Amino acid sequence: MQIAAIIPVKTFSNAKTRLGLPQEQTEELCKIMLNEVLSAISKSPIIGRTVIVSREEAAFEISKRYGAIEIFDEDEGGVNAAVARGEKHLLDNGYDTSVVFPQDIPLIQPEDIATLLSFQKNHHGIIVVPSRKFDGTNALVRSPVNVIETHYDEDSYKIHLTTGKSRGIQTSFVLINRIMWDVDDKSDIEFIMSNIEKQDLAEKLQKVLR
Repeated sequence: MQIAAIIPVKTFSNAKTRLGLPQEQTEELCKIMLNEVLSAISKSPIIGRTVIVSREEAAFEISKRYGAIEIFDEDEGGVNAAVARGEKHLLDNGYDTSVVFPQDIPLIQPEDIATLLSFQKNHHGIIVVPSRKFDGTNALVRSPVNVIETHYDEDSYKIHLTTGKSRGIQTSFVLINRIMWDVDDKSDIEFIMSNIEKQDLAEKLQKVLR
């Protein structure tokens, strides 16, 4: 079984507007979070390839450190379109399973990825990890890669589950704290800062946010 990760990355200057931070701070925060996500994935022996879909040059600079495949998202047509670009690359290269991760789950660890994929019992099905507020999808495992289309920005957690079940596809949801903990608004930052385990990450975030 060949497993790859897809990370759609929005242009940093247009991301995380609900945080209400100055643009420079927002961009630095996005860089830190993406670096943490890529670092965790790169340390997972289960993930064979990582694909970044973006038009953000700073994201590609970070991804080069981890040997990720870079796909330029010309029109930045949204998360679903970006995932579809990554999906095509994986299908063209013989990958049978994908895991879509967002760029904003900085506390993720390699063991969380191992836990997530331990629930995959065969080569056909869907696994969904919701966001902390159960209003989004923070990890989506699909096997085959195109077993369903994605529905991000549309109450995706519920739609991914109901779509899979309605089509008779083996569908599961899994609760993994550090994958569920994303950053969308200031309350999320406060929550993240109170649950951080890595001192170096805490210091980086404090420096950016002060």
